[in-house]
Amino acid sequence: MQLKKFVLVLFLAVNVSIIYGGSRDLKKLSMDQAITGRLLKPMPQVLDWEDDRHYYQYSERKFLRVNAATGESELLFESKNNKDLENNDFHLADAADRTADFNRFLFVKEKTIFMFLREENKLLPLITTGETPRNPTFSPDGTKIAYTIGGNLFVFELNRQKPNQLTQDGGQDILNGYASWVYYEEILGRRSNYKAFWWSPDSSRIALMRFDESMVPIFPIYNADGVYGSLERMRYPKPGFPNPEVKIGIANLKDRQTLWINFVDKDETDHYLAFPTWNKKGDKLYFQWMNRDQDHIQILVYDLNTRGIRSAYEEKQKEWVEFFADGDFYLLENNDLFIRSSKDGWFHIYHIPGQGKEHQVTKGDWSVTAVRCVDEKTKQVYFSAKKDASTETDFYKTDYQGKQIKKLTDFKGTHTVDVSPTGHYFIDRYSALNTPPRIELRDNRGELVREIGDSRTPEIDAYQLAKGELIKIKTDDGIELPAIRYLPPNLDRTKKYPVLVWVYGGPGSAMVGNRYSWGLQNFYLAQEGIIVLFADHRGSSHFGKKGMALMHRHLGKWEIHDYIQVVKYLRTLSFIDSEKIGIAGGSYGGYVVTMALTYGADYFQYGIAGAPVIDWKLYDSVYTERYMDTPQQNPEGYKNGSVLTYVNQLKGKLRITHGTMDDNVHVQNTLQFIDKALDAGKTVELILYPGGRHGIRGKKRLYDRRSDLNFWLNHLLGRGAKN
Repeated sequence: MQLKKFVLVLFLAVNVSIIYGGSRDLKKLSMDQAITGRLLKPMPQVLDWEDDRHYYQYSERKFLRVNAATGESELLFESKNNKDLENNDFHLADAADRTADFNRFLFVKEKTIFMFLREENKLLPLITTGETPRNPTFSPDGTKIAYTIGGNLFVFELNRQKPNQLTQDGGQDILNGYASWVYYEEILGRRSNYKAFWWSPDSSRIALMRFDESMVPIFPIYNADGVYGSLERMRYPKPGFPNPEVKIGIANLKDRQTLWINFVDKDETDHYLAFPTWNKKGDKLYFQWMNRDQDHIQILVYDLNTRGIRSAYEEKQKEWVEFFADGDFYLLENNDLFIRSSKDGWFHIYHIPGQGKEHQVTKGDWSVTAVRCVDEKTKQVYFSAKKDASTETDFYKTDYQGKQIKKLTDFKGTHTVDVSPTGHYFIDRYSALNTPPRIELRDNRGELVREIGDSRTPEIDAYQLAKGELIKIKTDDGIELPAIRYLPPNLDRTKKYPVLVWVYGGPGSAMVGNRYSWGLQNFYLAQEGIIVLFADHRGSSHFGKKGMALMHRHLGKWEIHDYIQVVKYLRTLSFIDSEKIGIAGGSYGGYVVTMALTYGADYFQYGIAGAPVIDWKLYDSVYTERYMDTPQQNPEGYKNGSVLTYVNQLKGKLRITHGTMDDNVHVQNTLQFIDKALDAGKTVELILYPGGRHGIRGKKRLYDRRSDLNFWLNHLLGRGAKN
């Protein structure tokens, strides 16, 4: 009987090994793969919807028009069929702009705007100028192109092949239709690419923003190239210093005159303006006003017929308000508004009728992340939200009253959607911690219509990759912090393992989400024997505006408090080496790292800080004042939030990396920290990247990645560097 049991157990063991392959047969990632490699395959790009039934797709340099219902595709163009496109390295998916029918595409190379005519298969040099033209944009009717040069706005008429200059006073300090840096970075967003003009629906007018930067202090950025080097003179407003003066105008193409909208006392210029938006008829222009203190916002409406202005919406919050950007602002044909606001402590949808009373559509201790579409005929609102879990994003629809909310995505993970014009279909891009990204087409009931792409490859199964795991870390005061950990695949709980904690930490940001990691460095580090952990604090988006508001006037306080709580939790685990806790992050994450190695030096022994903010007095006015007010209003908060206050506490191994020409977080931050550290007798490892901006590019980026991996292998595992 015992012999039979032994034979049976042996038989089962052998067969399990055969079925699953055994971990010894799986491959390991190399450092080169961790730095530059991918195990996933590219998926088709869905560029946009033509109408509610067809979408455009770009795959393997083929441009297709696809019938959503049937999946039948029509080949519209293949890049190899035009050598001029190939020789100039122009790709239709990367065009500066295109017409609504996807027939005309614009490209910029050096000082020339090119137009590609798809149906005629021709690439034409259109406009050559003395400077590089910026943001060429077709008019809605496709007959004109607007662009900016040297701070002025121009329009090129395709029929007459003639450029017209609409503004005359542009220059180094006056920018028409082209955003100042602080507006680009903090208000209009990086996706704007500095564009600050908007065509009217009938193509007869252009709304534009004008920036006067002459009163903004200049920050010098040194370029070490050549014999003497050179200086860039950057207009960069810091907390408490003058901002650019901004106004909004409407340029009439018929008479080439610009009407500037006056709506406040002429002496009152210390405020913010943003996001001019035309209504469907083109007879009204909506735009947003915010005071310098950033606790009061209005959506204003300018009537082109009466030249009058009214307020469509007004909001005040004790801590701060935010502009209604893409996904926060949806204007209907009848001039009703749907906005996304955080005024009840969470981000929710509000219906603002043109006539009538405001109504809150969604409610609860969860956040809407974007309003995607509103179908005025069926009165359905389509939106993305973190309703079921703060680590997951799903797609929903509801009626105007918010009484019937239906989830349209069923896979547990993170979903990003692209909705057809009236919501009949949506493209669903999704992934989860251990599920690589996929693309599917679904209808407005959430039913699967067709799979479009899957990034998974058989090669993934050949590697011994760590599995991501979502966990909660409870703080001493009962807050459950979301976290992700990647444990070594062959974890032995009788041994001690070092930990690397990745952070960002800015108000409302979140690193923890149920989504797949495209890069391989986390898998590589776990494979080598380092536990990788991501964690978010109580001021992250997981806790809504209620959590974010805790950070008001106290940047640095709750981030470090909660990351210390994370280390306290790690120390309770038997397999953690509490003397080898590393932390890494860039930009705001670099700030958190330097705070962790100084203020939190008893908990973190190793850190890499990329382009860190060191003192909030050195960062830009818009971002910093939103959360901290000015240094004059909040001197104690600035002192407590400055890394310089805690330099004397540094005792671990800290590496700082910074680009010498960083125009976002100036290298001034790092130099002031190094100066204080040396005076205090501290040692800091410093890597400067000559000419590097905010984020290292090219071959230096590859060096940076390899160097950082070697830092962790050396200090956390005691290994020598790998080339």
